Amino acid sequence: MTDYDFDTVIDRRGTGSLKYDCAEQRGHSADELPLWVADMDFRCPQPVIDAMKKRADAGVFGYTEPDDAYFAAVKHWFQSRHGWTPHREWLTVTPGVVYALACCVKAFAKPGEGVLIQPPVYYPFSEVVRDNGRVLVEAPLTYVEKYATYRCDFDAFERAIVDNDVKLFLLCNPHNPVGRVWSRFELKKLGDICAQHGVVVVSDEIHADFARPGFQHTVFATLGADYAQNAVICTAATKSFNLAGLQASNIFIPNPELKARFDHENAAAGYSQANIMGLTATQAAYEEGGPWLDALKGYLDGNYGFLRSYLGEHAPQLKVIDLQSTYLVWVDCRALGLDDNALQELVEKKARLWLDLGAVFGASGSGFVRFNIACPRSVLAEALCRLCTAIGEQG
Repeated sequence: MTDYDFDTVIDRRGTGSLKYDCAEQRGHSADELPLWVADMDFRCPQPVIDAMKKRADAGVFGYTEPDDAYFAAVKHWFQSRHGWTPHREWLTVTPGVVYALACCVKAFAKPGEGVLIQPPVYYPFSEVVRDNGRVLVEAPLTYVEKYATYRCDFDAFERAIVDNDVKLFLLCNPHNPVGRVWSRFELKKLGDICAQHGVVVVSDEIHADFARPGFQHTVFATLGADYAQNAVICTAATKSFNLAGLQASNIFIPNPELKARFDHENAAAGYSQANIMGLTATQAAYEEGGPWLDALKGYLDGNYGFLRSYLGEHAPQLKVIDLQSTYLVWVDCRALGLDDNALQELVEKKARLWLDLGAVFGASGSGFVRFNIACPRSVLAEALCRLCTAIGEQG
């Protein structure tokens, strides 16, 4: 029996939770069960809680910089878990990966120049491009329906770069929402094309720790020195340990010239010292949170199996895309024959669920939904029951 409790339902309402308390502000009903935004419904590891309590007991919360112990914890985590040795001079701490993506867009692409994404992809990718006046360029992933997975179309990827004056590529590694763990071959191919055409690669690796059994995450910088020199590696403990509200991410840029440009945009935004509790929690998580994360991944694997089995029995017309990493499951609902408005009606009004509908990830996500399975199994079971009941009632 595990020492970690992932089955207890924690009441998060009344805490200012984006997931549970902000439904009406976002056009949803309060009775919709939320499995949308990517935070988990689990208590973070006890050593993290204890470290923050100890820090709070000190009673002083002044400006704080990551110290040697902080970097040692981060370095050891990536060495032991991912076979990568980051250097301290590569590091800039930011309040989040999306913030870092916005800095990269401003640092590495001028107004009117192209920034490439691979939809269906995490929707802030397109937002940070458009909101900063750069040209959004898409090279959609190819959905291989026979195998319920996605692949890169390298020829289309290169054409998009050449035809649209692309200077920056936002890589989702592993991919959210389609759940792919990119192979070294795929990453090298993408990296080679980008290097050939002078395109900087920004690799969002915030879900790096969630590779499922049989899959291995590849840090883009481990492909070789040339790849690392053309890359920005975005990491954080926030997804792995449910710390998103503490706003601390570790951005690694091996190339000094690229790092100087990034740091300039970071400073121009008025950001300097990181959140003291974010640093405290990140260090504690990387130092002592490994066993908790391993147990969590086992639980999430069980949730994924439960979802596949339940939908296979009660709604076989839905196709679950093969999940290789993340705790976000991409489900193909197109066999229901509903347009996006009707699918939204089914999910929100009839099933009373708050899911991320696929269209927000790009046009190629139309007809899909994204499930966050990082919740107690009883909550997941209730959500699946609601959905399948609603599907059954529509005939």
